[in-house]
Amino acid sequence: MIRLHLLLLLFPTLLLSGAVPSPAKLTLVGEWQVRVLIPADPGGPGVAVEVVVSVPKPEAVEVQAEAHASLPRFNPRTAGWVKGRPLNALRAQETTTPYLLDRESLVVRTAAGNAGEVLQMGQDYEADLDWGTVGRAEGGRIGTNQPVYASYRYYPLRLHALILTRDQKVELRLGEPRAAAPKAKSAQPGERALANIWLPGRVERLEPKHLLPVLEANYPEAPKPVSSIAEQLLPNTMRKIRTGKSVRILAWGDSVTDGGYLPDPARERWQNQFLARLQQRFPGAKFELISEAWGGRNTASYLAEPPGSPHNYREQVLGAKPDLIVSEFVNDAGLSPQQVEERYSKLLADFRGIQAEWIILTPHYVRPDWMGLTRETDIDSDPRPYVAGLRQFGAAHGVAIAEGSKRYGRLWRQGIPYTTLMLNSINHPDAQGMGLFADALMELFP
Repeated sequence: MIRLHLLLLLFPTLLLSGAVPSPAKLTLVGEWQVRVLIPADPGGPGVAVEVVVSVPKPEAVEVQAEAHASLPRFNPRTAGWVKGRPLNALRAQETTTPYLLDRESLVVRTAAGNAGEVLQMGQDYEADLDWGTVGRAEGGRIGTNQPVYASYRYYPLRLHALILTRDQKVELRLGEPRAAAPKAKSAQPGERALANIWLPGRVERLEPKHLLPVLEANYPEAPKPVSSIAEQLLPNTMRKIRTGKSVRILAWGDSVTDGGYLPDPARERWQNQFLARLQQRFPGAKFELISEAWGGRNTASYLAEPPGSPHNYREQVLGAKPDLIVSEFVNDAGLSPQQVEERYSKLLADFRGIQAEWIILTPHYVRPDWMGLTRETDIDSDPRPYVAGLRQFGAAHGVAIAEGSKRYGRLWRQGIPYTTLMLNSINHPDAQGMGLFADALMELFP
């Protein structure tokens, strides 16, 4: 029970009203100056606060003679972060974060210091300067096991916080520079978070897209219906919960469900957070959690696996004989609504054949350009056809939909760029991002 309480303290549920009193208004008054106006609040002191805050211009970080024991052959036909050896300072778990490298700054030598011979890009090595990866060029002077030394400049990610202090002063608290998943400094008791300023690498001047005022304290939870979604669409699960019978839950998905990249998967994965919260809400219930996940794959991958495979659909999913299946497949996001209807109808027939009930998690937001987005503000509506298809499918077939997508889409209203929750800067949520899935799932239950 102690571990459960610790978990709930680490990842608190978002149950409060989303409104904040008199949100601050931010206006650019110079390349690096922001006017902050906090309107007088009828429930507060009744005095407006106005101040101009100077934001430090991002400075490049210098890396000198970074040692690489060898370079792989440069592969131009693959994703940018695996075309060659990643530059260490740009690493974001298994990837790199793009557009942080100063493209003109990269120098690769045969030895540390100026004594080393300068190698030539395009002759001795090739580089993806967007993603910061380097590899040997065909016919170049770099041997298979030859060490090289890279010097370069880069601009890290930073998320600064504007805080209204206890004495009604506006304070800019600088965020730590990170190659991925930067966090803003938190408001302390008696203080108020006004806004965050998002600096995604090299920024020549502040623009409105960099200013993220806190418009709501948290996700605005809808009022609970008289009969919850779980009571309507998961009656067998709810009956077992209320009678104290064991409920077997299968979490089925891709690398996000696997969660092996997290510092503490056993506590931080969405399904573990969900189970802890479910157990707290229904202390007399008995739950068994099974996770079946396959990184880099989707539902089609499972359906195509032959018998005996570690990820054979009939053996590992249907054969687990779950009472409740919760699926998460951001890797299905390329499906059209028609493809969702076709494939998921087959899954639904199979699940009903084993008397299992189903919750579908709508996926988190991923890299903006992968979603056709150009910004991280004003993005409440998920543009992916797959997500629209999931909602249509759930409504047509009586399948419960847990709206992870909607919670990600509103993070900007809390002053949070959603990419700052991605540990690999692409599509792997951190513990806070996993908690949003648990929030969405708990919303379904009475």
